[in-house]
Amino acid sequence: MSQKGTQSVQFDQAPYILSSASVVGKKEGEGPLGGLFDMVGADDLFGEDTWEAAESTLQKEAATLAIGKAGISKEEIRYIFGGDLLGQSIATTFGLMELNIPLFGLYGACSTAGESLSLAAMAVAAGFGDQVLAVTSSHFASAEKQFRFPLEYASQRPLSATWTVTGSGAFVLAKKRSKVRITGITTGKVVDFGIKDSMNMGAAMAPAACDTIYQNLIDFDRNPEDYDKIITGDLGYVGQEILIKLLREKGFDISKQHMDCGIEIYDRTTQDTHSGGSGCGCSAVTLSASLLPQLEKGTYRRILFVPTGALLSTTSFHEGQSVPGIAHGVVIEHA
Repeated sequence: MSQKGTQSVQFDQAPYILSSASVVGKKEGEGPLGGLFDMVGADDLFGEDTWEAAESTLQKEAATLAIGKAGISKEEIRYIFGGDLLGQSIATTFGLMELNIPLFGLYGACSTAGESLSLAAMAVAAGFGDQVLAVTSSHFASAEKQFRFPLEYASQRPLSATWTVTGSGAFVLAKKRSKVRITGITTGKVVDFGIKDSMNMGAAMAPAACDTIYQNLIDFDRNPEDYDKIITGDLGYVGQEILIKLLREKGFDISKQHMDCGIEIYDRTTQDTHSGGSGCGCSAVTLSASLLPQLEKGTYRRILFVPTGALLSTTSFHEGQSVPGIAHGVVIEHA
């Protein structure tokens, strides 16, 4: 590994993504990517009694599927890097407990997919594990219950609001060669533009996405055209517009390369998701189901995957604090 610029790392021995898996809810299965997911739940409780237990089941199923697709046993996984949106990361701890694998619990809000992939890649590249699992999840109902309001209130959602994805994505990273590898990362900083509207996550996260993408281009001495796609996690339509404008002010036009997982996962007109999708699971399942297959086929040769997160809690929100953002960049290439 070698440091690049001020925030990035380039892997001399790039770890490979050996396998991945995506498990989603009913609404996601009805969206534009519905036919690509490994598993679509018949209902969003996944046979459980609570939304939180349902999210734990999402993670367990995704992790088990990814390990099985890699052709290895769970005993061959050295570490898990995992996280979710819930307090104390209970979806992860309860969901992955039965696997009995050493766990690093993470919280990067909706950027957790990028954080988990970054740390897993560093662990494999540094020789600390031959096979490592990165996994994250979100659930519409558990997130609404924790961060906003009980669904029974039937409150009207503003057009800037996003719909939390019910889904979990899991990835096995390894030294063993595959068709896709992680060649570098750019770790994000906390960026706060003073946004206080918890129903406009795109505006809160766009400045952090801008900061990470800009630094990636500077650190690696690249232009937007050096990537087939620059993919944010869940800025949605509102955040996408802000991001493109902010980067133009810094001298980079990513309008031709930019894609947002929150825009891709739902049909805005028929599914009533307003600004798009969000949540830890949004970028994770889109990467697994849609982006990695295109990298494996060589349709994409190099992408910059930038999950975005809004770092708020119920406590900070009720105390009138702003919503800082963070974004982690992962450079993924066809091998």
